[in-house]
Amino acid sequence: MLGKRRKMRRIMKNGRSVILPMDHGITQPEKGIEKVDRVVEDVQEYVDAIIVHKGIAKRSAVIADMEAGLIVHLSGSTIWAEDPNDKRIVTSVEKAISLGADGVSVHVNVGSKTEVNQIERLGEISEICDWYGIPLLAMMYPRGSIEVNTETVKHAARIGYELGADILKVPYTLRFEEVTAVCDVPVVIAGGSKGSEYELYRRVEDAMSRGAAGVAVGRNIFNSSRPSKVAKALHMIVHNNLRAEDVMEYEGNMVVG
Repeated sequence: MLGKRRKMRRIMKNGRSVILPMDHGITQPEKGIEKVDRVVEDVQEYVDAIIVHKGIAKRSAVIADMEAGLIVHLSGSTIWAEDPNDKRIVTSVEKAISLGADGVSVHVNVGSKTEVNQIERLGEISEICDWYGIPLLAMMYPRGSIEVNTETVKHAARIGYELGADILKVPYTLRFEEVTAVCDVPVVIAGGSKGSEYELYRRVEDAMSRGAAGVAVGRNIFNSSRPSKVAKALHMIVHNNLRAEDVMEYEGNMVVG
């Protein structure tokens, strides 16, 4: 699949990637991405790919010219739904291709009431992606009554791998090497809710040392008062093997406590 390999190189640089998801607006409005183009212009030097929905991609004035890869997200749900974990497919692989996407992404909540439907759609979409030669990123999350731990994250990742995903996005967990050991495709960690920059960097450093291929960090970048600062720090950890302490010192922010 020459086309898929070429597109993967847009997203994964030497097997590693800093991905900026900005697909949150359907779930609920998020501070920092009211104007996605402003964020893209600020951080594009430090990210390898962005994830957005089709409406953002087709209306953007800057995405067409950015060097970073474009991943169009196919799933959606809102906080107002009876079951917010019920992710539905809201666009097609073909539409993403027409927008110039280098890849597509699908969200699956393992353990949710509608898990079986989400898994079914992931399997179908992976075959469509293979047909068109476009990479598929699967966001695999333990949800519902399932606790997020090494075993559940490992199982969620393995489901995405078994169903044909080319890149996996999963929550960070301790003993992350057990997660990467069961998937011979790139596994990136999710950034999660906005929190301490230092703790984020520590998680990323640890995950990278245990086989992760990078990060897919959204809120911790676009919710920041200085998105480019966080994106650059993540780039340095992922691509230059810097430690969290090195990055904080480089930025002139000494950690206290």
